[in-house]
Amino acid sequence: MPPRWRSVAAATGLLDPSGTVRSTVFAEMSALAARTGAINLGQGFPDVDGPASVARAAADAIAAGANQYPPGTGIPELRAAVVDHQRRHYGLVPDVDTEVLVTTGATEALTAAVLALTGPGDEVVTLDPFYDSYAAAIALAGATHVTVPLVPGPDGFRLDVAALGAAVNDRTRLILLNTPHNPTGTVLTRDELTAVADAAVRHDALVLTDEVYEHLVYDDAVHIPVATLPGMAERTLTVSSAGKTLSFTGWKIGWVTGPAELVTAVRTVKQFLTYVSGAPFQPAVAFALTDPGVEEWVRELATSLARRRDLLCAGLRTAGFDVVVPRGTYFVLADAAPLGYDDGTRLCRELPALTGVVGVPVGAFTHAGSATERRLRSWVRFTYVKRTEVLEQAAERLAGLARG
Repeated sequence: MPPRWRSVAAATGLLDPSGTVRSTVFAEMSALAARTGAINLGQGFPDVDGPASVARAAADAIAAGANQYPPGTGIPELRAAVVDHQRRHYGLVPDVDTEVLVTTGATEALTAAVLALTGPGDEVVTLDPFYDSYAAAIALAGATHVTVPLVPGPDGFRLDVAALGAAVNDRTRLILLNTPHNPTGTVLTRDELTAVADAAVRHDALVLTDEVYEHLVYDDAVHIPVATLPGMAERTLTVSSAGKTLSFTGWKIGWVTGPAELVTAVRTVKQFLTYVSGAPFQPAVAFALTDPGVEEWVRELATSLARRRDLLCAGLRTAGFDVVVPRGTYFVLADAAPLGYDDGTRLCRELPALTGVVGVPVGAFTHAGSATERRLRSWVRFTYVKRTEVLEQAAERLAGLARG
């Protein structure tokens, strides 16, 4: 394997000690669930589709002939719907022609942005733990990945503001945020976002923010786009997608909004990745973003997910885990140390035989050997974006851990 690609594989944890490329832990755990018949609470995708009206809109688009290349920036109807969504929810009004780009899901938008805006000698700061694709994109760009920990406490996982101040410096080209945050379920507060904004302005860094769970927040948590803070619109690229909000994760329709010159840079890279995609899904998502009935469906989804979150959290506590209740996304982190497990990866590999349930070790979202990996070594991520009856069955199975 060439050295450059070896460094990318190493950054994503895909090299074993002998240098052999291996599958991600997500693929490993999903395969384990399929092989054993265990309930898969590891990989985060719904087991029920989104609104029927949106699915019909996609079918209608296919029947109407929307099956060839769409415009490189996305169809005008979808770009206009994204602008309308940002205006209604956050008071942000990107220009429909120059400040909105439709992408093949959020992952492409984030990767294209990192590749477009960073390179060797630049530093990219992320929260820690972090979604695994961030490390891969940063490694592909040849930039240096710097992390700032989210620390568990009585109020959930909170940003270490002092560590943020130490991490961001004049070499920082990009701060890559994720709120609501996968895997911790944290929703960054205005004070935390202000600390990020202050650091970005002080060191003239750009901000790239992954907001795919923007509508899946619970209790009294409020999602605040960092682009709405004073002085941040001109230095922030905001990424979201339809997959999580609408429970159509396989459609892979995302978008990025922000200053025209930054969006143009992202488009320059994006056109050589997928070029375009999702022709019949783009009008369906445009419909979804502007239909009041679909918006009500999304609110009901968030309410339902809050109930399912509580069900799974209660089951994990009964099983003997320590649990940090998430305020957003559809994941919960649970500490297995009280059960006598100091290695979440080992527990996840044993869970199917012990309980018939699959989770994902939180170590998969950290750099091996880092302080965060050591702190969260015994933690496991579970998803609650499954039907209530599936979660009830999983909770019953997990209770076997407490019974020994």
